[in-house]
Amino acid sequence: MFEQIIAITLMNLRNIPARAGASSVIIVGIAGVVAVLMALLAMAAGFSQALENTGRPDRAIVLRGGSNGELASGLSAETVAILSNLPGVSHASGELYTIVDVPKRSTGTPANLVVRGVTDQAFLLRPEVQIISGRSFVPGRREVIVGRGAAEEFVGLEPGAEIGFRDSAWVVVGLFAADAGAAESEIWGDLAVAQAAFRRGGTVSSLRLGLDRPERAEELRALVDDDPRLDVALRPEPEFYAAQATRLNTLITGFGYVVAGIMAVGAVFAALNTMYSAVSGRSVEIATLRALGFGAAPLVISVMIEALLLALMGGLLGAGGAWLAFGDTTLSTLAGFTQLAFKIRMTTDILFTALVWALVIGAIGGLLPALRAARIPITVALRGT
Repeated sequence: MFEQIIAITLMNLRNIPARAGASSVIIVGIAGVVAVLMALLAMAAGFSQALENTGRPDRAIVLRGGSNGELASGLSAETVAILSNLPGVSHASGELYTIVDVPKRSTGTPANLVVRGVTDQAFLLRPEVQIISGRSFVPGRREVIVGRGAAEEFVGLEPGAEIGFRDSAWVVVGLFAADAGAAESEIWGDLAVAQAAFRRGGTVSSLRLGLDRPERAEELRALVDDDPRLDVALRPEPEFYAAQATRLNTLITGFGYVVAGIMAVGAVFAALNTMYSAVSGRSVEIATLRALGFGAAPLVISVMIEALLLALMGGLLGAGGAWLAFGDTTLSTLAGFTQLAFKIRMTTDILFTALVWALVIGAIGGLLPALRAARIPITVALRGT
């Protein structure tokens, strides 16, 4: 039977060029499904990675109790002092988190961009933050450094540029990278100057804590929850950013599968039509093989192999197109009330998932025509009807 399968399959494959137009319908249809699915899954993966790269297990974030993000939070100087002296805290960075409107490069319309007021403790807590152009801001001056993601997405944030917000002018003195994390979509400046400019007094939006060991976060959470002086929520950074990512990641992934599923239905019908036509056009040939002693099983398997190979070609074409078109693309999307820039992340797992989809479509599209080929009565097929 194995020899029969090889013989029939090779004969079918040699006939593909004669049916190039019909075969291309399968290839192009499946390529479209794969390209769309990969693009949307890569968007979700890139967004998740941007937030995952921001969170470290040996860091914790403290917000006001009941706050679902830094923008809605506020901590007094007294609260910051108490939390900064908790056991196991190596560094404490009180930070102001606010948003300003800056025009986007793609549309020219203003969009929300994070301005974060920090002290030198922020750099000690985040060793991943590195100046890649220019220099860092000088404390006490209206100078800022800009994440490279923000500089790519927004207008007028290159070193030497002057930007205005809250009736004051600020000079961009440097660009920084942060391992492709969320911080790259922010502007950083001196905390005291930012507090004065945004009229925040001595309050901060959040407090970052550097911990001597990752397990310390749960101990401090219990300690903070039991302290009657404090109305705050302490969370490890990975937990905080995972919660921020879940909703949008689920939305993008779900949308990707829905769109790909709808397109897959069309691709299945295209494959069915093409394979039925191929079987019908070879009915005499198939009947002749049956009369010569070839079994039904080799016929079914050979047609399935042909459908799967066409599907694989479509899958590889779609994957290659998606990889070339989106492999190094930077996008931005709303994360809370602000824009988060991130790179589309093509991975081998996404490629594998997309190719599995392609093969499943090919298998579904080839199964019924393959069974029909095996069930055609020899006498009917020999008449070409």
